[in-house]
Amino acid sequence: QVQLVESGGGLVQPGGSLRLSCVASGIIFSINDMNWYRQAPGQQRELVATITSGNSTNYPDSVKGRFTISRDNAKNTVYLQMNSLKPEDTAVYYCHVRVRYIACWGQGTQVTVST
Repeated sequence: QVQLVESGGGLVQPGGSLRLSCVASGIIFSINDMNWYRQAPGQQRELVATITSGNSTNYPDSVKGRFTISRDNAKNTVYLQMNSLKPEDTAVYYCHVRVRYIACWGQGTQVTVST
């Protein structure tokens, strides 16, 4: 069974920072590309960061320069450092990995950016 468990969400003020963590089990973590998605109410789920097994990263323009994805293979953990947070970043953030043809998702962690 593949299991992804996110943590680190919470309530922050605009301009603040959060660091999300996702601990993976049931996969050979080091050989898999890892992703972070987010979904706000009434919105489609959006890819916000990707990190490959070779540590290449990709971000959409909406978060580029503010978010940083990283991984620690020894801990089977992928992180999402989020800086300069904006109200529009408010969403449930999900860890994701594709194992062959199967997409695996974490339970999500809520990030709320508000005064």
